[in-house]
Amino acid sequence: MSLLPPNYILLAQPLSHPQPEVNTNALLVGVDLGLPHFDGDLDELAQLASTAGLVPVARMTCKRKAPDAALFVGSGKAEEIKELAVLHGASEVLFDQALSPAQQRNLERVLDMPVNDRTMLILQIFAQRARSHEGKLQVELARLQYLSTRLVRRWSHLERQRGGIGNRGGPGETQIELDRRMIGESIKRTKERLDKVKKQRHTQRRQRERNQMFNVSLVGYTNAGKSTLFNALVKAKAYAADQLFATLDTTTRQLYLSDGLTLGCQISLSDTVGFIRDLPHGLVDAFAATLQEATSADLLLHVVDCSHADYPEQITQVQSVLAEIGATELPQLLVFNKVDALPSDQQPRLLQDMFIVDGVALPRIFLSARSGANLDSLRQRLLQTALAEPKQALPLAFLPVNA
Repeated sequence: MSLLPPNYILLAQPLSHPQPEVNTNALLVGVDLGLPHFDGDLDELAQLASTAGLVPVARMTCKRKAPDAALFVGSGKAEEIKELAVLHGASEVLFDQALSPAQQRNLERVLDMPVNDRTMLILQIFAQRARSHEGKLQVELARLQYLSTRLVRRWSHLERQRGGIGNRGGPGETQIELDRRMIGESIKRTKERLDKVKKQRHTQRRQRERNQMFNVSLVGYTNAGKSTLFNALVKAKAYAADQLFATLDTTTRQLYLSDGLTLGCQISLSDTVGFIRDLPHGLVDAFAATLQEATSADLLLHVVDCSHADYPEQITQVQSVLAEIGATELPQLLVFNKVDALPSDQQPRLLQDMFIVDGVALPRIFLSARSGANLDSLRQRLLQTALAEPKQALPLAFLPVNA
């Protein structure tokens, strides 16, 4: 007979994501505050933890009307978390919600182990995955902004004063003040470097506009298959994997479309970073340069994993982020990907139809980027949309079929 309460779930099988040589066991905690998007099984948090190199060993959920101001979960539940962590050898606790600096500090004192929240976990993954100069700058800015409010709990020497001859800082300046000032200066320098990157991207977009290029951006929830679709369309070799945030850096390629008869056109296709529920606002701000590719697009290909049980909620989350970056008014084409993963009794009757999103009917296409099923229909739809644009009427955008 199990000794665990009903809301404790053990992970019977290890996750398939690659792990580093030294693994850290983590206890996953989720608090149901009555919000509609609460993940009761903590599956997404487990995927995030595994992507970051952690090993989830147990999960725990509880309900509250509102977060506890001091410990988020209350003192009694905090003791239960500590007992469960010790029982399963967890050396870190991960919360599925964002914690305030005070809540995080108090929980670490009670649990006597590191406590991190969803925001820090996403930042850690982004730091591991960023490859381009721009991506690294964006992650560094978001990380500095996050840590600037959590200096008190990070180092034990922060309450000592520094000053006098031979010491850094001014007379009477505490170490925490010095560290905060240094982080502030780092944030300022990083923002200045990012501004230069934004200007470079703006110059590149202006060049595409002068060439009258029709711009298409892939957007969607993380792990919906955007990079796989991007590779299938442009024959590129962008990194694609069955994991969260496999792609962070925007990749742009030119795609030639033709109806096989007389004329075709060349469009610009961009693969952007995936969205996720409760994406940290610092990351939205920091990735403004990358997401700008979406805001300046002529068409958004909103890729949806139709085999996911909560795909309607994922669509809502993507629309929320698009609203934050000012891209909700752009035309959208819904691409319901992974149709090959649907059981036979859930296969769509029509491969093209309309789907209601926020009261607006959007065109929808079912396909499989991995197998290539119905990919030609998407190409034809993109060609028709591009040819219908006024700026595509200029000869520069058209190429002979045999060119």
